[in-house]
Amino acid sequence: MSSAQHASRLSFVLEQRRILVVEDDETIALAVRNRLAAEGFDVRVAGDGQDALVQYARAEPDLVILDRLLPGLDGLEVCRRMQAARPVPVLMLTALGDETDVLVGLGVGADDYLAKPFSMRELVARIHALLRRVERAVQLAAEDTVIRVGEVEIDTAARRVFVRGAEAQLTRTEFDLLRRLAERPGQVFERGRLLSDVWGFSEAAATRTVDSHVRALRRKLGPDVVRTVHGVGYALVRR
Repeated sequence: MSSAQHASRLSFVLEQRRILVVEDDETIALAVRNRLAAEGFDVRVAGDGQDALVQYARAEPDLVILDRLLPGLDGLEVCRRMQAARPVPVLMLTALGDETDVLVGLGVGADDYLAKPFSMRELVARIHALLRRVERAVQLAAEDTVIRVGEVEIDTAARRVFVRGAEAQLTRTEFDLLRRLAERPGQVFERGRLLSDVWGFSEAAATRTVDSHVRALRRKLGPDVVRTVHGVGYALVRR
């Protein structure tokens, strides 16, 4: 790693993280802001989609907590525009329990989601896990490794994925999940282990998060890339 890369990584680790909370429910927004401020974050709050985009451009947050249902521009459109302008980790809050709604959110660039009502402890854990993944990505960017499994090619340095030569647009979390599975093609990873390795925490109640991201991967890479071992977990298919 060059001295410039080391300095950049050190700066990322030491600087106070800025989080933009986009939530139209004032009670929830205040509670989240107070908790995150107590955790040492620099917190900004937006109450609707238009305000969120303005503050996003001004504050350049390190992470966004984004409500799925917002007045005016909804959370999906806000997420899409944010990622088009400058990719950033997005944790989407949803009051909708439908799996399709979750997959749509992941499809427009959300890295993770949390269903309402949620505990502040879990919210903070998800935030720290997302930020740790960003830090790891900075470290891995110094590596020049290409992993090929069947028709899937993973450029770990550039964080790009190709299927039969065509690039697949993956979110940060989808990429990290695929990379972990690709490290040992054919090996079955338990959901709890994937939560620990990729998300940075392991809670039995959160295994549905893994399932949702696997479904998102299949939509983008093909239905036969990741194999389900019922009652256990997932494995990347060797071809």
